Amino acid sequence: MGIAYSVGEVDHLYSFFVQWGPLVDDKGKMKPCKSCNVRKIGHSAYLIVDKEIVGLSKALRNTFCKPKAAKKWEIIALKDSTRRSSLCNSVESEVEESEYQSESEDEFPVLSHESQLLDEYHLQKLAAHLPPRTQGYPWQLMYSTANHGSSLKTLYRNMAGLDCPVLLVIKDVHKKVFGAFSSDPFKVSKYCYGTGETFLFSFNPDFQQYRWSGENSYFVSGNWESLQIGGGGGGFALWLDADLNRGASFSCPTFHNAPLSTHEDFIIQDVEVWTVQN
Repeated sequence: MGIAYSVGEVDHLYSFFVQWGPLVDDKGKMKPCKSCNVRKIGHSAYLIVDKEIVGLSKALRNTFCKPKAAKKWEIIALKDSTRRSSLCNSVESEVEESEYQSESEDEFPVLSHESQLLDEYHLQKLAAHLPPRTQGYPWQLMYSTANHGSSLKTLYRNMAGLDCPVLLVIKDVHKKVFGAFSSDPFKVSKYCYGTGETFLFSFNPDFQQYRWSGENSYFVSGNWESLQIGGGGGGFALWLDADLNRGASFSCPTFHNAPLSTHEDFIIQDVEVWTVQN
């Protein structure tokens, strides 16, 4: 249903749009506009108006806009701007993440020591999936069974005082490599700790990553007898004993993961823990 306006109202709207609308140069490109009602959403520009004058403003657009400008910007209702902006941001975020991972796969982290468990393929895949805030920092080896013996207490002691994410890498006697990225260093705690950055991974032999499902927040917990990652379904996504000799891995709600090893109960051959931020 149309809305009637007096000649004076039409003249007023016309003057308003001419004065405050986006300016166009001789090449048809938009110049910065003085009005806060002109917003850029993605690669397009929109003049935001109340719904009462949308019908009239579309007619006026052809009066005061050059033909080239009509292809560059559009008049929309205020309620539509939020939806378009949200959709645009979602698409742009996916593009940025894809570009970031592509660039990261070409970069190799600098290791403070030679790893006994990670080769170039492992490093390339892991580096591409670590959070952006960890990029550009050398990886420091904080614990390894080869250098420090098989002891969960020693692992905890070497983590004391740290305030940065860590990467746990395990190789079992079946030569399978898997582990977890933890947003927080491992420690003894009565409660679960960590954030949604925490994830699991495995090479069996292809790289598999299991991110937080959002179903619960049982990221990491630890005591002197064991270290546990993930849970809530009757079993842990990853469990290690006090001697770092035996472990277990089950599917759990925290990550919706498959068992990380080819056997749910496995014998540990080697363990390494790296910090991935200064």
